[in-house]
Amino acid sequence: MQISEKQIELVNDRIKALVNAGSFYGKKLKEAGITEIHSAEDFQKLPFSEKKDLRDAYPLGLMTAPEEEIVRIHSSSGTTGTPVIIPYTQKDVDDWATMFARCYETAGITNKDRIQITPGYGLWTAGIGFQAGAEKLGAMVIPMGPGNTDKQLQMMQDMESTVICATSSYALLLAEEIQRRGISKDKIKLKKGVIGSERWSDKMRERISGELGIELYDIYGLTEIYGPGIGINCEQEKGIHYWDDFIYIEIIDPETGEILPDGETGEIVITTLVKEGAPLIRYRTHDLSRIIPEKCSCGRCYPRIDVIMGRTDDMMKIKGVNVFPSQIEEILGTFKEISSEYQIRISHLDGKDTMRIYVETTGEYEFALLAKKITEKVKSKIGFTPIVKVVEVGVLPRSTKKTARVIDERYD
Repeated sequence: MQISEKQIELVNDRIKALVNAGSFYGKKLKEAGITEIHSAEDFQKLPFSEKKDLRDAYPLGLMTAPEEEIVRIHSSSGTTGTPVIIPYTQKDVDDWATMFARCYETAGITNKDRIQITPGYGLWTAGIGFQAGAEKLGAMVIPMGPGNTDKQLQMMQDMESTVICATSSYALLLAEEIQRRGISKDKIKLKKGVIGSERWSDKMRERISGELGIELYDIYGLTEIYGPGIGINCEQEKGIHYWDDFIYIEIIDPETGEILPDGETGEIVITTLVKEGAPLIRYRTHDLSRIIPEKCSCGRCYPRIDVIMGRTDDMMKIKGVNVFPSQIEEILGTFKEISSEYQIRISHLDGKDTMRIYVETTGEYEFALLAKKITEKVKSKIGFTPIVKVVEVGVLPRSTKKTARVIDERYD
């Protein structure tokens, strides 16, 4: 997707604001001698911005609008390192709500729906983003926040919630709890789920959708770029539509930084076109996807990226082999005998790296035989032999937030 003349005009407006504010990126642009662009080629000469830049700008070095116009800050959900603080103007807050309402509309959600919001509130962008979009839509909001599963299920039944907003991990936990407690289908009025914050497998999607009997929609976003709500899949379930009047997306080779042709998988790079509080230009997200060049059969004009396939920093190096969790997940997805839940533990024992893969199954299968089959398939596809441990369904941890799939114990 080549940048349009209108988008170039918006980028120039943001460049001017960044340079005038003397923010980290404004200084970067002045050093590079670029204060205006006129073409797609010029745009590609603009320097990238990285999470390290944002951390170095702590606390308010990203602030580009005057302080009296800043109405809110948010922070990224990471638990390590210096936090990233993103300031928002009132227009930023309103624009985000507009994008989020558009996501709900794309999912077929209307002002007659009752939307139960389970992601966290506070510095994290999730809960308040889901709520602002629902209110913009005019729907009834049930702002539960995370955890307290007893209360979640009580309110879900009493308020007759029709939409659940959650991480995939918590949506699965709720589905399992409904089944475990024997809550009858007629007491659960859910029709749709809006799921975000973590990548999830097709098998997990099928379990949540099947057990709750709902349509699922995959919402995309990150705190640095407003938060969740900058894109969502439509009813065709063939990629995520993103709002190109607010953001511009490129796909680059994560190694070289070169722009990749539409259709090729690489790292998502995002430019905010109208953001005031903390505009970002050519921000490297580390998320892996591709631009889908074909028009969507749903008829919408908004461009699409494919589902998020992982992150560039997800890569694990085991016995000299580069492996992504998504590769293991894909292999596990071919085994009907196991559930969607898995955990990978990497350790260094007796001078060598070891990967243990934990999977869940019901008691109807022979654990040792199943472990042997999975071990052989991983070895044939990836090139090294893991240790596979099969456990009963429910043994692996569940989360009200994001589930830790990979635990690297080599550096503990």
